[in-house]
Amino acid sequence: MKQIELTLPNPTGLHARPAKVFVNTAKEFKADIRVQHGAKKANAKSVISVLTLGVQQGGQIRIMADGPDEDKALSVLKEAVESGLGDELTGHDGHAKPVEAVSPAPTEVSPSPASRADSFDGRSVRGIPAAPGLAIGGLYHFRPEPLDLATVAAEAAGSPAEERTRLQQAVAAAQRELQALHQEMLARLGASEAAIFEAHLAILDDPELLARAADQLEMGQSATQAWQATVEATAATIAGLGDELLAARATDVRDVGHRVLRRLMGVEAQSLSLPSEPVILLAEDLTPSDTVSLSPDRVLGFCTATGGPNGHTAILARALGLPAIVGAGPAVLDLAAGRLAILNGDTGELHLDPDEAALALARQRQQQDQSQRAAHLATALSPAITRDGHRAEVVANLGNLAEARQALTYGAEGVGLLRTEFLFLERAAPPTEDEQFAVYRDIALALEGQPVIVRTLDIGGDKPLPYLPLPPEENPFLGQRGLRLCLARPDLFRPQLRAILRAAGYGRLRVMFPMVTTLDDWHAARQLVVEIQAELQTQPVELGIMIEVPAAALLAKAFAREVDFFSIGTNDLTQYTLAMDRSHPVLAAQADGLHPAVLSLIDRTARAAHAHGKWVGVCGELAADPVAIPILLGLGVDELSASVPAIPAVKAQIRDLTFSTTQQLAAAALQCATAQAVRQLVANSRVQ
Repeated sequence: MKQIELTLPNPTGLHARPAKVFVNTAKEFKADIRVQHGAKKANAKSVISVLTLGVQQGGQIRIMADGPDEDKALSVLKEAVESGLGDELTGHDGHAKPVEAVSPAPTEVSPSPASRADSFDGRSVRGIPAAPGLAIGGLYHFRPEPLDLATVAAEAAGSPAEERTRLQQAVAAAQRELQALHQEMLARLGASEAAIFEAHLAILDDPELLARAADQLEMGQSATQAWQATVEATAATIAGLGDELLAARATDVRDVGHRVLRRLMGVEAQSLSLPSEPVILLAEDLTPSDTVSLSPDRVLGFCTATGGPNGHTAILARALGLPAIVGAGPAVLDLAAGRLAILNGDTGELHLDPDEAALALARQRQQQDQSQRAAHLATALSPAITRDGHRAEVVANLGNLAEARQALTYGAEGVGLLRTEFLFLERAAPPTEDEQFAVYRDIALALEGQPVIVRTLDIGGDKPLPYLPLPPEENPFLGQRGLRLCLARPDLFRPQLRAILRAAGYGRLRVMFPMVTTLDDWHAARQLVVEIQAELQTQPVELGIMIEVPAAALLAKAFAREVDFFSIGTNDLTQYTLAMDRSHPVLAAQADGLHPAVLSLIDRTARAAHAHGKWVGVCGELAADPVAIPILLGLGVDELSASVPAIPAVKAQIRDLTFSTTQQLAAAALQCATAQAVRQLVANSRVQ
């Protein structure tokens, strides 16, 4: 056995997401790996076990490895820990900056539990500011229906083998739910917020948690009893460590556990029933799953009795734009429903029964806070034309039908990326042709004649399907994924293409193929479309490809002669160009799409497209990055495809630019040596 000692640099300690990165790194090795902090030892391949160490910033840990690859394991883990396990250790100002908070958590000193309990004077409750903004409205209590655990205690158990099968099936069903939720959040909020549900998947796949439940089964308990007892004991252990952030992780464990428990008990997920008027929600706590189900049209903000500002619920509230207060103490649970209140997410105060003067001041502040967003939304339907007359199209990235119905109101001029994976997730068999046709048709109708680019199934790599077992691959991102997989599985590909081509009669659908690397793959996909069009006797549709790998960008001139359009997927193009996995614990922070090497490939693609009279879009995260937008325009990108809520701001920013300036900026960016230099160039130019 060999060992090393390290100091943990993470500003928020070894919590959920850095712990997940640590564990995933350890799992890459055959060696038995343990980690010690003080007197506590943990299995380095178990998120639950690592979390219970309670390591804070500056804490000393000892990593011990025993096995054939122990030296390499310790070397890689040392580098991963010293690099922050995916956390950004310093901000642009050189100070510590946790990335777990999607937007900066409020800096105001949080009141102690005692002062919070004493802060209720009949007119106000003071908690911890969690998500900025003001909300004015009536109070409404969220009291989830508890599961009937009495029936669990009385449940008769089958044989251990039978109960093990029940538990495995329930865990698998919960995994499919979380995979679908992760994809939805990826499309709706972005990668950082979606990573919360990746952490939930890691909890559900934790060997220690599953082993403890299995031990309970061998003692004669039912699957439901064993799972409920294991989850509650694990959550209680984490909550009892006396750390606010770890207490929030206990909520995550219970949230994940509840998903499996519902499946075991045959109970459907509870839907939140709300009054017709928008309300301020009060709750003891909200799980991440509860939070992402909140509609901003019905919930103005929320205040919870427990929780912390860096919990996943707070992170999601900030991403959703919901003002929020957490940790306000039990007094909030006794407030009368319907009582008028002002919730101030900046100060952490819930002001009750405000008089007219207070209401007027709050409304004025709301107007000031929302004026920019309102101005953007008010002009969202206007085209994005720079001050010197250059027009760029701004379209939507969509992950479901509901977003399609919102897109036009946010100013989308079409759909630049319809991710079709949502139709294939959380089910035991692939969707039929008719099921797919109905959804594509409804999305086409919802866009009222605006163009809709439908990306064909992009599965593989980090996107497995439960009913499509793929052989293990050492490098799945370099294996069977995207178009490669679809061409190998015509039983999946043909029905999808037939459904798209049938739905094209109801709108302006275009087809886009992901992960195109060679002209042969493009020719094979195009020929299949031509054959199906002949079978269905449908009109031709525009066919394009995603530029996601350097080979496609380098062959852009050849592709541009044949395709109708390009769409650059900057997320994958960045990771393939820089040879840096977007989820790598050490390298992910360096995988910046504004790296000059990536920009050079974008430049090459745009020049090739325009030389052959074709257009080029960007549908990766750069399309909504305020720093990247002027560079992309200057490189000749014709279309930016962003999440629906981001569209008004993207269009507003473009209207403030001059195209000639963006061209000069892009030319200068191509001469930079690093992504940081490009970002500094834009900051100095003040074009954002």
